[in-house]
Amino acid sequence: MNPLRVRVTVLGLALLTAGLTAPTTATAAESAAPSPTVEERRLDRAAPQEILRRSGFGTVAPEFARALDRARSYAQARRTVAREGTALWRRAVDRAQGRGPAGGDLSRDDDRPLYWARLGMTRELRAWEPGFGLTGEQRARLLGELERTSRGQSAIRYPRGEGVGRILVTGFDPFTLDRDVRISNPSGAVALALDGTVIETADGPARVETAVFPVRWQDFTEGTVERALRPHLPEVDLFATVSQGRVGRFDIERTNGAWRGGFGDNENIGRTETVPVADPASQPQWTTTTLPYDAVVAAGTGRFPVYDNTSVTEIPAGGTEPVVRPDGPTPGSTARAGGGGDYLSNEIAYRATLLRDRLGLRDTLPGGHVHTPVLQFGPGNTDPATGAVTDPAFVRNRLDIIDQVRSIVTVALSATERTRD
Repeated sequence: MNPLRVRVTVLGLALLTAGLTAPTTATAAESAAPSPTVEERRLDRAAPQEILRRSGFGTVAPEFARALDRARSYAQARRTVAREGTALWRRAVDRAQGRGPAGGDLSRDDDRPLYWARLGMTRELRAWEPGFGLTGEQRARLLGELERTSRGQSAIRYPRGEGVGRILVTGFDPFTLDRDVRISNPSGAVALALDGTVIETADGPARVETAVFPVRWQDFTEGTVERALRPHLPEVDLFATVSQGRVGRFDIERTNGAWRGGFGDNENIGRTETVPVADPASQPQWTTTTLPYDAVVAAGTGRFPVYDNTSVTEIPAGGTEPVVRPDGPTPGSTARAGGGGDYLSNEIAYRATLLRDRLGLRDTLPGGHVHTPVLQFGPGNTDPATGAVTDPAFVRNRLDIIDQVRSIVTVALSATERTRD
């Protein structure tokens, strides 16, 4: 996900507190059902419909619409949304991990059924006209509840007591879908494959919990990252934000920059500006990984090479033009791209590591960003207009990426535990 850049109307920066902004809401006068979003309108294309049909997720949105119609109050509707959003996340995780019916011939490791089914649900909720009064603000709250629950953000739970490590991993939705609507994001597939699993490290078992984030600048401006991660960073032993990056390689991104570079998001909106955060007066231009990158790079984690990526783009102190620095930023410089670029992959890394530092965990909590290889279709299946939605090479590449991320976080936690000992 190396460049995830997006134009977003920055609303309510004065309301930024504790890393969050108040969610954008509508007034009662705006209670009429809004039109589908740019993302939701892509649902009607052939490939998304095939993905839903071949995974058994094609019934999710219609069933959700029927459940909504049974609600007789806003409170009932909110309970319905929370229940159905949670059920979608659990169904996607179960499918990815081999539990329950596959629902069709699409490989279980595929992240796309979750993405397209969620959009079907948000489109139904956006168009819903209940028999009771529903304000624009209430509809926005229901949409927010659906986003959080269907992305696993409200389902992060770790075992109590000692003896089990805690790892937090995040992924992203597919993106650049107007270029190729068939696209899958391996980081989202990683999240589904690892959620709730236990990995064995050098010092014993560790529980992995995961969540998925949207490719939309507005959500990041409104604090979705901080809202989801803040309750859990103090209790975990390691975190890794994961996204799709370069062809044929993994990167551990050493440095993250406070800059948005203007590339369009899944709503086809771009933004070029400093990353908006709480307390901008104390905002650093750069944050750094605390993952044990040397140990990860040196380990044999899988078939793709892993690099410690130290490059950034900066405007040097006293300068006016961007300069690429292969060995990281120089003192007093202004960020123009972190190692992970200037899109949402860089931004989630920046926000998560800034939150780590503001919580006083800089010296005790290893965390940072992992860029996966680009997930590629097999030879002869590269034409977005005529290509199949899947092929054997596509599935093999995704499975190999999932396995290698699992190995990377295992090595990272084991190395951290050895250092602590």
